[in-house]
Amino acid sequence: MPRIKTRVGIVGAGPAGLLLAHLLHLEGIDSVVIESRSRQYIETRLRAGLLEQGSADVMIETGVGERLQRECLRHGGVYIKFRGELKHIDFQDLVGQSVMIYAQQEVVKDLVAARLGYNEPLMFEVGNVAVDGHATGTPSISFTADGKDQAIDCDFIAGCDGFHGICRPSIPAGDIKMFDREYPFAWLGILADAKPTEEELVYAHHERGFALLTMRSPTVTRAYLQVARDEDINQWSDERIWEELALRTAGEGNPLSVGKITQKGITDMRSFACEPMQYGRLFLAGDAAHIVPPTGAKGMNLAIADVRILARALIAYYKSGRTDLLEAYSRTCLKRVWKVQRFSWWVTQLLHRNDQDNDFDLRRQIADIDYLTGSRAGRMTWAENYVGLPMEWD
Repeated sequence: MPRIKTRVGIVGAGPAGLLLAHLLHLEGIDSVVIESRSRQYIETRLRAGLLEQGSADVMIETGVGERLQRECLRHGGVYIKFRGELKHIDFQDLVGQSVMIYAQQEVVKDLVAARLGYNEPLMFEVGNVAVDGHATGTPSISFTADGKDQAIDCDFIAGCDGFHGICRPSIPAGDIKMFDREYPFAWLGILADAKPTEEELVYAHHERGFALLTMRSPTVTRAYLQVARDEDINQWSDERIWEELALRTAGEGNPLSVGKITQKGITDMRSFACEPMQYGRLFLAGDAAHIVPPTGAKGMNLAIADVRILARALIAYYKSGRTDLLEAYSRTCLKRVWKVQRFSWWVTQLLHRNDQDNDFDLRRQIADIDYLTGSRAGRMTWAENYVGLPMEWD
């Protein structure tokens, strides 16, 4: 069996795995990235579309942000709509920062191009992936590529292979604890050839359920509706979707912009985290370690924060022999993970309707939103969390 020797073996070529490989490359630390999907798949699958200020900064500062700077839509705030009133949370006024609309697949494209540009190993469509030896100090990753069995011998393994990947399950059940919450609703999402209704995102609370108006470009709208978990997408015609979006976002502001729907689908909502995020010489990052509901726009940003912490620890190890940052990796990450979990849960319960809610709950929600939007302290809390909390280094 052919064996590849490298310092860091990275399972998964999403934003977490690719950015980690990039940050290590800049410090002369070699790695090998393997991915079960094709390049075309990872560069076209629709995922998150918002970058925190810090996430965008690290892309720009490390030389993979040229297209981001040229094509992103910079937003200095968001709108919250309730009772038909349109309220603005001004990030620039409150915290002096912005967020950027730039889809996850575009981040992946930029990182793949960089990786291939400096001719570092990136292998697509691998199968039968398994990790071994991470508990004994001799990590290896076995896989099949082009019909042949291969293996990677490495110092460390980075599990960046998502919620359904193989890295987290390789940790013995007695050595890891899972924290999980499923929400009693889902999102019906669409992509449409329509100019965005407002210049910035609109979060809408309505007695019929939550709605979100966002965008991918000046001519492409992304929108979501809260629906039941078992909703049948086939029951939602284009006309019904636009009617429901118009109903839930009616009131102040521009009339709903409509157009041809080019994609639609339903996404479950869940919160998940595991502790610890490391076991021996295996380190979990991104969705392999945690999932947040998309309401807070934190999934990709949390993955980027993980690998910034992991890269720093690995660089310290290879440059000066330090092990303390590696040992503290999980503890350092989880400080941020749980703050982000709290914010994502809070925004979700603030804006969504639950089948078990009664009229009291509806009025409580409206009072919560009224306070949030009417108080500078309330708006500051949203703004600080939404643009991204400062990195905390152990």
